[in-house]
Amino acid sequence: MRAKPEYRDRDDTEVAVLDVLAERDDNGMTVLAIRAEVDADIDSLETALGNLKSDDLIQVRRENGRTVITVEDEVIGPDETDTDEDFFEQIRRRFSL
Repeated sequence: MRAKPEYRDRDDTEVAVLDVLAERDDNGMTVLAIRAEVDADIDSLETALGNLKSDDLIQVRRENGRTVITVEDEVIGPDETDTDEDFFEQIRRRFSL
C-alpha cells in the first residue's frame, strides 16, 4: 500500500516515510527502522517526521519501552495489487475521471 495521491505532493522524504509506514501499518516502525528503509539523511528524516506529526498524518507512541510511529488511516491508499478492480477503474480513479 502507498499513501493516497492527495498526500504525494509533499517533500520526497515525507512521501517515502508515509509509503514505508503504510506498508507496516499494523505494527508501526521505530525511527531506526524507518531510516533503514528511507534513503535520506537523519536531519531530513527528522524534519520529515516533525512535519508529518504536526500535520497529524502520523502517530507517535511508546510501546514496550520503544517509540513506535504509525501512519493515520486516512493517509493509506487502496492496495494497488487488488485484483477486484479492473484496469479501467484504476485509470479512472488515478486520473479522477
